[in-house]
Amino acid sequence: MNEWPADLPAPTSWLEFDVEDVAEASEELKAKGYTLLIAVKKEPWGQTVTRLLSPEGILVGLTYTPLMRESEAGSE
Repeated sequence: MNEWPADLPAPTSWLEFDVEDVAEASEELKAKGYTLLIAVKKEPWGQTVTRLLSPEGILVGLTYTPLMRESEAGSE
C-alpha cells in the first residue's frame, strides 16, 4: 500500500515499542478499545508487528525483532 487510507487521519509521527510478546500486547490493546491497523503480522525479514493510530495521531508500533535479540542471547 503506497497511500494512507482516506478514512483515517494522517499520522503526525511514528513510535515503536519492542515487546516480548506482540500477540499478548495486541490483545491487551484491543481489550482497552484500540483499533489495530495491522495485527501480529510477520514481515519477510522476521520482525512481527502490530500497528495502531493513537488518539493523538501517532502511528504506534509494537514489534518483536529477532535480529535485535540475537546479540543479547550471546551475551548471557
